[in-house]
Amino acid sequence: MTRVLLGVVGVAAAAYGVVRLLATGLDNTVAAVWWLAGGVLVHDGVLAPVTLLIGLAVAAWVPPAWRRATVGALVVVGTVTVMAIPVLGGFGARADNPSLLDRPYLLGWLGLVLLVSAAMLLAELVVRRPWDARSGRRRDGARPGR
Repeated sequence: MTRVLLGVVGVAAAAYGVVRLLATGLDNTVAAVWWLAGGVLVHDGVLAPVTLLIGLAVAAWVPPAWRRATVGALVVVGTVTVMAIPVLGGFGARADNPSLLDRPYLLGWLGLVLLVSAAMLLAELVVRRPWDARSGRRRDGARPGR
């Protein structure tokens, strides 16, 4: 029953979006279709191959025990970086309106990279590293509960 209800809500939301899009006029509808198609092409033609190549490079250079956390951190940083390209590049800044893009966005991005890197290290060293997944024992020889 929940799936049916969610399906009905999803179809209704999509129909509302299509009606709103068509109400903007033919030129805007065509532009939106081109924009959406361009997004698919950029994803499949650029982002996915670049992600695959970076993953292969990580697999070749990073020790096996660190691969999962490193790739996870790169996915987070990469996604945020792609979304932040407009502000990191200063696109849209105007000399006659200093309130546009008035923050140190590069500093914030660097802070995010440091935070994600610290979380990766913490997850690897504190949560995952001490335990051997096969035996359930700590790698330093101690048994759980001691």
